[in-house]
Amino acid sequence: MIPNRSVKSDTNIKLPISFIVFSLLALVVSQIILLANSSELLAGQFRIPDIWMSAHFLLLGFAAMVAMGAMYQLVPVVFLTPIWNEKFGFIQFFVTASGITSFAVLLGYKPNIAIIGAILAVIGVMMFIVQMTKTLMKRTNKTVNYYFVITAIFCLFLTIVAGFILTWNFALGGGNNHNSILYSHIALGVSGWFTLLIFGFSYKLIPMFSLAHGFSMKWVRSAFFTYITGLTILIISFWVNNQVVSVLGWLLLFSGFLFFALDVKDILKNRLRRKLDKSLTFSIFAIRNGLVIHFLFLLVSILGEISSGLWSWLIFLYIMGWIIFSILGYLYKIVPFLWWTHKYSERIGKENVPTLKDMINEILSVVLFSLFTIAILGIIVGVLLHNGVLVFIFLGLLTATSFVYAFSIIQVLLQ
Repeated sequence: MIPNRSVKSDTNIKLPISFIVFSLLALVVSQIILLANSSELLAGQFRIPDIWMSAHFLLLGFAAMVAMGAMYQLVPVVFLTPIWNEKFGFIQFFVTASGITSFAVLLGYKPNIAIIGAILAVIGVMMFIVQMTKTLMKRTNKTVNYYFVITAIFCLFLTIVAGFILTWNFALGGGNNHNSILYSHIALGVSGWFTLLIFGFSYKLIPMFSLAHGFSMKWVRSAFFTYITGLTILIISFWVNNQVVSVLGWLLLFSGFLFFALDVKDILKNRLRRKLDKSLTFSIFAIRNGLVIHFLFLLVSILGEISSGLWSWLIFLYIMGWIIFSILGYLYKIVPFLWWTHKYSERIGKENVPTLKDMINEILSVVLFSLFTIAILGIIVGVLLHNGVLVFIFLGLLTATSFVYAFSIIQVLLQ
């Protein structure tokens, strides 16, 4: 597919690319740390400094920075409004990257002073929230995509507030309602910020990359209201410690995700492009994973008293199988798309230029996405069998695949 000139925004390409390059480095670092702590993972010890460090490199350094970078490029395209202030965006990148790096490292080595890095990270994220809020407020026609994205940004704000309170407690003592704040922090981050953001942009990206037309999106409002209601009720359950409230929250979250999946099914049913790119196929595979994982959370919440280790591994599956897989798939499509548009769109008809397909290594993408899937399945099998060798091997495979994936994205930027 040749990108249409209409998708090109005025955003300086260096801004989103800076976020993406940093995020790729953070992805590799997070997996190296996980690999070094394979025995702790096998024992279900997720609440230790090294795992906190890895988790924040993965979720803040990789996933959040990818999301920020992508939004700098996609928001003008999706909502037809320019970024509020690009210079402010570059400053925000350096502040956020410095804050996330120092915060994650301090969590691993000096948790009691991690608040120093947290303050810088919070400033960076708040700068991003200001940037996007001012950008989106210029939009007069409020679509459903708009509400998904603006609600995701609000959840990001609440995630940062909860995370800062947790870091404050580490540094200065306290700890009242620690678990309630921690669980709210996780839910707001993964289900509020990331999931709602993926929902919002999927409604735009999947039709665009599959050339879909004539789909109804009849479930989109149900998906939005049901999911945010479920998230709100789930967070309430953390504070009232009531199983019935928790089950209701997960039931609504599962239902909201199901409505989203039904819309995606309808979009794909009405596509003109019968053979999808492997990267988009992988993101759609992640949606199927997300639906199954939401059902597993619902099932486990119904069963009641479950070990914290099982909950931790379900969160791991939620993050990797749904959020990270979605990002990996979309990023493998978006980066070549943006780079081709930036570098070659104005040279069409004047000279020979490569096609978008020439910039994507489809064979490598099949190998990488297959290895990511095998690695996650292997880790879960190793945990179920309580086999440390298997866990280490497949964590090693995950780390190596992450490195090759990052390198393949960087290669696109060198073309």
